Amino acid sequence: MTDTPGPPSRPAASGAPPTRQMDARSLRGLAHPLRMRILELLRLDGPDTATGLGGRLGENTGTVSWHLRHLAVHGFIEEETGRGTRRERWWRAVRVSNNLNTTEFRDDPDTRGALSVYVHELVQQQFHRVVDYLTEDWDAEWRNAGTLTQWHDLRLSSAQLAALNAELAEVVDRHRAAAQRASDAEEAAGQPVLVQLQSFPRKERGER
Repeated sequence: MTDTPGPPSRPAASGAPPTRQMDARSLRGLAHPLRMRILELLRLDGPDTATGLGGRLGENTGTVSWHLRHLAVHGFIEEETGRGTRRERWWRAVRVSNNLNTTEFRDDPDTRGALSVYVHELVQQQFHRVVDYLTEDWDAEWRNAGTLTQWHDLRLSSAQLAALNAELAEVVDRHRAAAQRASDAEEAAGQPVLVQLQSFPRKERGER
């Protein structure tokens, strides 16, 4: 399971962020709803301060500052040096794809609760991103370019499913690299794009 672009267990492709394998300590450090929302905003919208984030999240600046320091200790964010003041620090997300092997923590009583919080919040974030897109005002060109698609007629082995995910991630990497080579005119015509990949086995009737 990854929460940023890039499939697990592979070297970073051209332009792709490096992969970080999360351990129990980093999982517990991130698995908090407010910390995950803070990290999401820094990833999507770029650097910000505790004051700015607090205003956007409806949270006290002191509370946000505490969670920012916590995220920094665990390597998810870093201070943007050369910007801000001693009283108002700017923070940015570390550009890395966090990979979490859920099977390592699902049966561990010390991490099961943190895993539950992390997965629940991650799914909620993805859901809200889709809702935002559907309720925002986009012209027909962008409406037709985006998609919400589901295939439900596949029957695959676990190895085939893993191969499918790897191939889809390679497609995203290829388009990311192409976008980085785009001309100024092409870049000016672009918009930030979110790609969400969800693929998983489904229990058949009688197995649930």
